[in-house]
Amino acid sequence: MSIISKDIQKAIELLCNEDLVAIPTETVYGLAGNIFSEKAIQKIFSTKKRPHFNPLIVHIPSFDSLEKVVSYIPEKAKILATAFWPGSLTLVLPKKNTIPDLITAGKDTVAVRVPNHPLTLELLQQLPFPLAAPSANPFNSISPTKPEHVERYFKNDIQMVLDGGPCKNGIESTIIGFENDEPVLYRLGALSIEDIEKVIGKVAIKNNKEENPDAPGMLLKHYAPKTLTILTTDILSEIEKHQGKKIGVLSFKSSFKSNEIFHEIVLSKTANLSEAATNLYDALHELDALLLDVIIAEKLPEIGLGVSVNDRLQRAAFVN
Repeated sequence: MSIISKDIQKAIELLCNEDLVAIPTETVYGLAGNIFSEKAIQKIFSTKKRPHFNPLIVHIPSFDSLEKVVSYIPEKAKILATAFWPGSLTLVLPKKNTIPDLITAGKDTVAVRVPNHPLTLELLQQLPFPLAAPSANPFNSISPTKPEHVERYFKNDIQMVLDGGPCKNGIESTIIGFENDEPVLYRLGALSIEDIEKVIGKVAIKNNKEENPDAPGMLLKHYAPKTLTILTTDILSEIEKHQGKKIGVLSFKSSFKSNEIFHEIVLSKTANLSEAATNLYDALHELDALLLDVIIAEKLPEIGLGVSVNDRLQRAAFVN
């Protein structure tokens, strides 16, 4: 029997009972639990097999709820929240003492956002607590952008995926922290650096860190298919190196003509970077299910959301 359901009352009941529910957001599906329940938060880490040094993102229903979670809001954080919430922006701010260390990996800051999905906003407004919700996938695996992705991962581990349809932005939120009240980009995401800098000026970049990350999503290997993945600017010459293998190709805008290609997915035939970002994880899920020998992915232009998509592809292709 499917665990996918649109029953918001059932989701509320499960969450109030310290259980987990996968929830839709505009970025990816999240594996959600009550931030004040140690049982629920431990269940998030164990279900995902996520290391405890990797902090979680707290989801709240509105900017007005922020002061219940954080102890201080820099002026530029207020400007960003006003501009982009609800939306694909996570802010890392000094936490209130009431926020459990388990959520923040022992740090004195907490990552917070207001997701831009009507169903999850309705859910958050009806709950008496915020939700911690990292992406609803096993640690390092491809993030889920459809309820079916989550069900494939966790049908035996959780009772419900709240069905909000496909995620419209398709990659995780952009994470901004503050050092001496000045913004620092911790993770590239569904909100481009250009859009952020239009609002608050120049942002310093500190995008990945293997040990003791400052924010979620900063690890070098992440968002990865089981299949060997190679990122390249020259698809055809990469295919030459893998002749005789079962090859999948993930291209940006053009189809490549080669008899060596077993299956190909084009992210955006109109070269639209937003469309490419929306389609990225679903394409990786599809290719990873084909039992290929190798996925050859084409690097996108290093502008706008192309930078964020390339970041995800680099992490998917990272080999220790």
